[in-house]
Amino acid sequence: MLVNTAGGITGGDHFSTRASAGPNTSLVIATQAAERAYRARPGETGRQRTELNVDAGARIDWLPQETILFDGCAFDRTLTLTLDRGASALVVEPLVFGRTAMGEDVQHGQFHDRIEIRRSGAPLYLDASRYPASIAAHLDRPTVANGARAMATLVYIAPDAEAHLTPIRDHLPERAGASLIGRDVLALRLLAADGYALRQSLVPIVTRLSRDRLPRCWMI
Repeated sequence: MLVNTAGGITGGDHFSTRASAGPNTSLVIATQAAERAYRARPGETGRQRTELNVDAGARIDWLPQETILFDGCAFDRTLTLTLDRGASALVVEPLVFGRTAMGEDVQHGQFHDRIEIRRSGAPLYLDASRYPASIAAHLDRPTVANGARAMATLVYIAPDAEAHLTPIRDHLPERAGASLIGRDVLALRLLAADGYALRQSLVPIVTRLSRDRLPRCWMI
């Protein structure tokens, strides 16, 4: 369980996490609560770097709770996952652009995000996004998020990935999609109006793929 005792991230903060799952082990990593990226001063950017390594026959579940962006944030994060042959992983990254129930409105800010997954040196999955300063206007574009204020990226790498594809697709909301981008690589992107709606759709999927091992903190 990861705990940010600073209570959030703002401009100038630098956080890094490194974790490894040894041969034939299983490691589940979650966060105690949602991470928060607060307003930053001009010219300062908060940075978060996560490096995960999974040895042969091992499995890692990266299950942080939502990252909540606040108006005026400047946040740059990178997740790098390296797998040996025969290793498995479940990666989930939920993101909320302000809590609508709290009246939060993220109009402007900076957010850069990158997820890179490799196996035995070969690329399996690469997703990089860079939001413009006018975040709200960008999300409101029909071809981007069509007004959604919450989203999640999920990648599942395991021999049974294909077996989960159809059952997951059958229960996805309208603004979501899942694809098998490799023989054993399932990728999913989910959009929702707010954080609550995102959880309603995401939790059953993560529960299924985590083999009913969703950390208790997700349920509080």
